[in-house]
Amino acid sequence: MRDSVHPGLKPAPNPIADDGDALHFCSTCAFGAVCLPAGVDKSALRELHMLVEHSGPYRSGELVFRDGEHFAAIYAVRGGVVKTRQITDDGREQVLGFHLPGEMIGLNAIHASKYPCDAVALDSVYVCRFSFPALATLAAKIPGVQQELFRLLSADIGKANLLAGDHSADERLAAFLLGMADRFAARGFSAKAFRLVMSRGDIANYLRLASETVSRVLRRLQNQQLLRVEGREVQLLDRAALHELARNVLHQ
Repeated sequence: MRDSVHPGLKPAPNPIADDGDALHFCSTCAFGAVCLPAGVDKSALRELHMLVEHSGPYRSGELVFRDGEHFAAIYAVRGGVVKTRQITDDGREQVLGFHLPGEMIGLNAIHASKYPCDAVALDSVYVCRFSFPALATLAAKIPGVQQELFRLLSADIGKANLLAGDHSADERLAAFLLGMADRFAARGFSAKAFRLVMSRGDIANYLRLASETVSRVLRRLQNQQLLRVEGREVQLLDRAALHELARNVLHQ
């Protein structure tokens, strides 16, 4: 299908949030919640800001980090979308996830001290780099930073387990679309209309389905008037019905 925009579909914006200041992170920052709790010492918070290094742009297909590289930092996506993947011994790609602005990548490298996957830019990507040794030291001094780091680690584990289990193609795709919609909504974008930067093949790989199956399920859901698709633009027409379809995946 061509990447055209249906008159009823409005592409979700994908801005770089530059609305932070000396004592507040950008609104999409993965550590933004640290700025909110009362009682966080502002001078200590300035120390956290000093750890941030902006990097990018990474063009489509370029690597933010590579499988096997020594782990020294975690990254927050600041703009664009990043795909994490592993390449099997026989050269096959296995997609592990997609990461939007405000989400962390590299958390799964902490235990092994090396990155266990590639992080690939799917479009023009900007990131914030946090030196992990310095961040760990700071987290020991600032409870808010430590709590936020634990929360991010927990969320990362939860996302990894989301599609485990014996679920149908319809259930998997409905859960994926609802999850993407909720993640866009959490960043202030539309919860019903958004653009999927990743290809059908990448979505199918992530969901452990064939590309033809993903296209077939999208057509079926569109025929049932649960959603509308034009190219990579998606509009959810009946979230309640999609949620009912995906309930076994979402509630596990």
